[in-house]
Amino acid sequence: MSAPDGLALPGELGPITVPIARFRDRVPDDAWPPLPEGGVLWRRDVFAVADAWRNGTCSSRQLTAVTLMWGFGRTAYGPYRTGVVLSGDPDGARLDIGLEPLRAAHLSENDLRAIYVSFCNRQAADVRGLGPAFFTKLLYFAGYRRGTGGVQPLILNKIVAQRLPDEAGPVAQHGGRLGDGARRSGSSTYSGPPCRASRPSTAASQRVSK
Repeated sequence: MSAPDGLALPGELGPITVPIARFRDRVPDDAWPPLPEGGVLWRRDVFAVADAWRNGTCSSRQLTAVTLMWGFGRTAYGPYRTGVVLSGDPDGARLDIGLEPLRAAHLSENDLRAIYVSFCNRQAADVRGLGPAFFTKLLYFAGYRRGTGGVQPLILNKIVAQRLPDEAGPVAQHGGRLGDGARRSGSSTYSGPPCRASRPSTAASQRVSK
């Protein structure tokens, strides 16, 4: 499958088709994001909402909604789970706390690790229903700076975490759920709160060249 010229970003084979009507029934008016017609989402469409969020013309709830729509696509339970996440933070206060640091032009690996941890269980940005497989999608779109070098946030879901080598940091436990043991990140030891699917690590970020 080849993508139309100018629409696909590197590595993107095609768009995600979203059942707009079904999501519209679950997403509150204040969280409904600007979308292209037809419900066909490319990554650049989600990045456009992220740019609007950084510029202050879209809310964190709108960015979260479009990220979840892109992530779930046609999955039957996607609209319901998106509604659960948005109802878990009805004014967007927790999302604002977690995402605000990503407005910075430059982020270190430690910055990204701290942002990751803020979304973990019982932390400041913890939102019901928003586990690492999806909040790292949110961090990716909010924080990734295309065309720049340095450390960049990446998506880290259960499948990725289970396939990473031990030296990368994450180690799958209990079918992808974290226990309460120490979480290793590179050569250091992290003893913070457990997350629902994967460990904070160097795998959730990557240093890239321009």
